[in-house]
Order: sequence, then C-alpha cells, then structure tokens
Amino acid sequence: MNFQHQHAAHCESGVMSNLLRHHGLAVSESLAFGLSAALSFAYLPFVKVSGQPLIAYRSLPRSIIKGLLAPLAARFRFETFRSPQAGQQRLDALLASGEVVGLQTSVYWLPYFPPDMRFHFNAHNLLVYGKAGDDYLISDPVFEEPVRCASADLLRARFAKGVLAPKGLLYYPKSIERKSVTPAAVRAAIRKNCRMMLAPVPIAGVRGMRLLANKLQRLPADDPQSSAFIGHIVRMQEEIGTGGAGFRFIYAAFLQEAAGLAHLPALAGFADRLTTIGDGWRALALKAARMVKGRERVDPPAIAAKLREQAAQEEAFFRELKAAVA
Repeated sequence: MNFQHQHAAHCESGVMSNLLRHHGLAVSESLAFGLSAALSFAYLPFVKVSGQPLIAYRSLPRSIIKGLLAPLAARFRFETFRSPQAGQQRLDALLASGEVVGLQTSVYWLPYFPPDMRFHFNAHNLLVYGKAGDDYLISDPVFEEPVRCASADLLRARFAKGVLAPKGLLYYPKSIERKSVTPAAVRAAIRKNCRMMLAPVPIAGVRGMRLLANKLQRLPADDPQSSAFIGHIVRMQEEIGTGGAGFRFIYAAFLQEAAGLAHLPALAGFADRLTTIGDGWRALALKAARMVKGRERVDPPAIAAKLREQAAQEEAFFRELKAAVA
C-alpha cells in the first residue's frame, strides 16, 4: 500500500492529518486541530486520573475526528465491539480490502512505547495500514517512523478497561465530499473555539483555570499531598498527551495558516501572541517541577498566581480573536 507516515505533535490531530492526506486532502496537523476547534481547558475534579482530578488542555477524545466531518462534508464509520475476537476479525477484513483504519487504544499496552512513557491512558489514536504475519503495520503519529505491533498486544490495547475504555473502536472514512477548506469553515471554527474558551461554565475555559487556581490557593505548603497535586498538574500539562503549551503552539500554527485561508492577515499577529502564552504555560510547568523536585520551596499560591496570569492572558486573547473574526 502506498501509505506515507508523517510524524506529528499529537496523536488524534496527527492521525486525522495522515488519514486525510492519504485520501487526497492536504490537511496539516495544525489545520486538523484548529478546524475541529480542539483547543480547550477543563478542570474536572469529579473525573480521576491515578486518583487525581483530570486537567485537560484540549477538547474531549474523538472531538478532533468528529469536528472535521462538517467542514469537509465527510462521513466516517465508527465501530465498537462486544468481544476482542470480533474486533480483530473486523480490523483484518478492512485491512484486506485496502482500508487504512484508525484505532483508539491504551498507551499502557503498546509495547513499542518506552516503558517510562507507558501509563493508563485509553484515548491514544493510531492508524493501521497493513499486516505482515502476526504483526500489524502501524502509523503512530507521535513516532518518527512507522512501527509494528504483535496482534495480541494491539488487541489488549484496543480492549483495555477503565476511564475512556476504547471498546475496540475503529474508524475510517466512507466519503469526503469537500476537497478544500473554505474561508467560512475556518472562521466558524475560530468562533466556536472562542466560545468554548470564554464559556460561562465554572470548570471549562478560562473559568476552569481560575477554579483550579482557587483550589491551589487553599493548599497548605507543608502537606505532602500539596506537592503531589502540583506534580500532577505538571504531569497533566506536559507529560500526558501534548500538554498545555504544546496545544497552544499547534493552535498558533493553525492561526498562521488560517490567516491566508480565511483572508484575515491579522490572524498572524494572534499566532505570535498565542506562542507567547504557550511559553507562559511552560514557565508555569518549570516552576511547579522545581517545587516538586525540592529545588524551590513548595508554594501553592505562587502556582495559583501564575495560573491566574495565564487565565487573564487567554481571556483577553480569545475576546480579541472573537472580535477579529466576527
């Protein structure tokens, strides 16, 4: 099969970019991410990851895939399975027919990941483009080159239990009617993302950042649990997925591309601003990491102040971006 693997910063946007490119659409990773309005922030204390609250910097899993359907007038087939055997048989049949298939998997059970990068995260996306003997040929966009995975390992990764259990999910396009991205679609996607970041919901967008800052403000500096919570913030931001800064950089690249696509040159300036905001997220993570490693005094209010600073910058940014594309 003439499939070309390309490395990407994030799994779901990378999978969609590679899959659409395979079907003749020149969609970059940043365009896939931005066109699906995937930039976000959410603090979900009622959803636990390793016993700590979920902190997310992008929209829900599968939202990038589904968010691209309307702009491209595309139809995708999504299938889940009651048994691993049925899931494997269906994947093999699709591969035999020449289909490139997207899968949702658990990072923990994929043996080609280095041991220190494996954790129980059930929403990792990859593409399967063939099978050789007992090995599946995989385009995992977070790796520089294609990889192989034994069928038993891939099956375990596809049917992992827990939060966001994939249930063997596979997906592939049935039709893609629009072969180019319209200026109207770009503007609509930006407006949607602005609404999400400015939403009057306590746990989401800039309000979610402030809610998390309030939680940090109340933590006692001398409690080991405070250090553990700060460490969790760093892990969620910079180690799990692409992180707070990385997603801002991807969206900044989208705005740079969107300036031409939407005939709005001013978006290039917004791209530069968001890159600076992403640098602020990296600085926050660095300060928090220094506290966790004992190089600075544990000071939850100081992290809270940095978080409020990020929230203020993003609120101003998205209000002005919203006005620019109105």
